[in-house]
Amino acid sequence: MAAGSATLLVFGLALLLSSWVLLLITSWKEDYAWGLFTLLLPPLSYLFALFKLDKAGQSILLAIAGWACIFLSQ
Repeated sequence: MAAGSATLLVFGLALLLSSWVLLLITSWKEDYAWGLFTLLLPPLSYLFALFKLDKAGQSILLAIAGWACIFLSQ
């Protein structure tokens, strides 16, 4: 793996982690059940973000940027 693609991969994973943390904070503020759901099932918790796009839109954008970096690292 080249250094550039490894950097993009690590940066993409960091963006995905930070988007999940932002989503976790947002969902705990919204409701206890959504916070617990986000903590236990991170990939499916992005459905919460799609339903509450006005509150959790930033986490969706970070996740899209993270996935774009991961796909560009291939």
